[in-house]
Amino acid sequence: MASLMETLIQTLNEEAVVFERLLALSMKKTPVIISQDLEELQRITDEEQDVVIKANRLEKQREVCMNDIASVLNKDVQTMNLSSLIKMMDNRPDEQKQLADVHDRLKTLTDRLKSTNAQNEALINNALELVQFDLNLLQAYKTAPETANYNRGAYSVGDSLGGNLNQGSFDAKQ
Repeated sequence: MASLMETLIQTLNEEAVVFERLLALSMKKTPVIISQDLEELQRITDEEQDVVIKANRLEKQREVCMNDIASVLNKDVQTMNLSSLIKMMDNRPDEQKQLADVHDRLKTLTDRLKSTNAQNEALINNALELVQFDLNLLQAYKTAPETANYNRGAYSVGDSLGGNLNQGSFDAKQ
């Protein structure tokens, strides 16, 4: 049981380091999104993917440890979580404190990560809305009505208020 607890604590500490790295990358993304530096955003996203792979590997290790501990303690694997394990560790105060500390650390990191990711999501959505607005504005400009100018023969000689956008205009289909 002692080695299982050591493995669990070590895995949780490694997870905390990975979450710290994810948080740093998410915070690094914010000014990049604002400055619209797509190359840097792609680089950060690629780096994030590597860190997420590590986080998933550690999460699987943690699940295995928790399942093994639940089996040793003869507890239900489905209801066993870190909080309940901390409460059960009254007879091992050192391990209980280590688990509680890493649990609090992970909780703080995940809350900050959620907040930063929500902020980045809002910034990206705002940027997408601006792009959509610009496209709508261009489309409206391109399809503006003609002026009501007629020549002697009663033919319309009016120009489109939008001008001639056929040359050099943005074509979303290309």
